[in-house]
Amino acid sequence: MDLFLLKKIITVLVMPINIVLLLLLFALIVHRTKPKQSKKTLSTAIVILLLGAFPPLSNTVMTTIENDYPPYVKSNLAIDYIVVLGCGHNNNADLPVTTQLANCSLQRMVEALRIYNLHPEARIITSGAAGQNQISNAETVKQSLVLLGVPAQKIITENFPKDTEEEAQLIAPRVQGTQVILVTNAEHMPRSMNYFQTEGVFPIAAPTGYWVRDPDGDKNWGYYIPSSHTFQQTTVVWYETLGLVVQWFKSLF
Repeated sequence: MDLFLLKKIITVLVMPINIVLLLLLFALIVHRTKPKQSKKTLSTAIVILLLGAFPPLSNTVMTTIENDYPPYVKSNLAIDYIVVLGCGHNNNADLPVTTQLANCSLQRMVEALRIYNLHPEARIITSGAAGQNQISNAETVKQSLVLLGVPAQKIITENFPKDTEEEAQLIAPRVQGTQVILVTNAEHMPRSMNYFQTEGVFPIAAPTGYWVRDPDGDKNWGYYIPSSHTFQQTTVVWYETLGLVVQWFKSLF
């Protein structure tokens, strides 16, 4: 089996919702033969579900990751490259190209456009493979930027990286020794910076797509009600935390 595919399968299996489903399935299977074990397993699944969907807990953990790097503001440095890491998309010729982008790709594309307007001297590098699509994520983001006014000749595409580690490995040789701004989602930024720094590139972070935008704001009673949106946020936190743990483990060798 392809190592990349195996990694993705393992990642999916250890996501919170799948852990909950596996626990529920186990509780159902052993309900008749081991009722006490079934109840304990069911209780564990419910606790994981409630904790993962509880906004104060999820927001606190997410904020610790998202606040590692501040938002980008214009500097006096001349910027050579704006690197936009890949995310999701679905090619559909019936839709505008900007609508084909997943939320994470759209957020990164808009942030890259904002920074390009601050630094028109820079070139933009878009990245990301096609996956199950006919056109790569890098090309889809490029088409969106061109649609919004960026000259096509100012955009370089890296069409083959399948994950962040491959993006850093492929892009680093091109941008070595230059001033680089790295654009990705805020929760993804710590892991992304680690990968580029491992390759000898030390970019300026430009996080976007914050999940928690007002951590210190006033909270009403609705804030404390568990929700599916919060559970999704917790899943992202879990995914990025696992990624950081894997990075740390690999650095030991």
